[in-house]
Amino acid sequence: MITSRHVIFHEGSFPFHQDDHLRSIPSSSTGYNSSVQISLPKLSFTSLSESPDVGTDILPVSEHGSPSAPSSHQAMEENVGKGNEMKMMFDDEDYGEGKQQLQKIDPRKARFPHCIVWTPLPVISWLIPFIGHVGICREDGVILDFAGPNFVCVDNFTFGAVARYIQINKDKDCSVSLLPTVFNNGDQYEDEPGTDALTWDDAIRKGTQEFQHHSYSLFTCNCHSFVANNLNRLGFHSGGWNVVNLATLIFLKGRWVSTGAMVRSYLPFVVVCGFGLIFGGMTFLTFLAFFTFLLIGWFLLGTYCFKDLIQL
Repeated sequence: MITSRHVIFHEGSFPFHQDDHLRSIPSSSTGYNSSVQISLPKLSFTSLSESPDVGTDILPVSEHGSPSAPSSHQAMEENVGKGNEMKMMFDDEDYGEGKQQLQKIDPRKARFPHCIVWTPLPVISWLIPFIGHVGICREDGVILDFAGPNFVCVDNFTFGAVARYIQINKDKDCSVSLLPTVFNNGDQYEDEPGTDALTWDDAIRKGTQEFQHHSYSLFTCNCHSFVANNLNRLGFHSGGWNVVNLATLIFLKGRWVSTGAMVRSYLPFVVVCGFGLIFGGMTFLTFLAFFTFLLIGWFLLGTYCFKDLIQL
């Protein structure tokens, strides 16, 4: 590191002795002086600051001993320093804008940052339209869903495009303190270095690793179990999530991606009910009520009465 110093001039004089090889200068008609008094400014050093980029500055001192105004060289260096500060500020703003872009929902690219997502299931959703397939999304919007035995699907929602979603404000809705996820240049997430605290993606990755060792069952360990496990890990609304209250939350609070998504979700139910009433009449309605009561009753009993029956 180079120490920046100011060289300050004071008026004074000091002797220079003649060397033998220098020609003698007569001081009078009768002889020569052995020394010549040359009036030069006296130099004194005062340490002002340390800087790795700035060398020694030379400032003249006025008659009263105070330094004069900064030189044009100093002004240029100050301007360069200010320019670097402004550049760093703009870089921070650009980074902030990039992070905000990651928070935007883009259904066309299937990107739903910090979201719970839902889509209808074949056959089951035709009969009970509020039951479907769910997943949870990373900070970059990639969807993860528990799709089969020891298998968590990444970025390929198993039963089609997202129809409904709930976006979570992790700062307000999560009781666990979450750090921002670090993204590299390829928009791939990384752990925040030098810390043991969880990020959003770190919590979801741990849930994913756990369910990669779970067998899949529609009645005991399904996609709702996976999402509820991650919500509890994140401390969403202080935890306590299970299959039943998660399905209720999506049915009551879920936002439709579009009108087309709503039609795609409910049209099969309307068509099935229409044909069922035409060809089956009351028999069809009886069957539908029994099937709905049986399925919902199973999850209610397994969640609140036999708590080890449905895995989370």
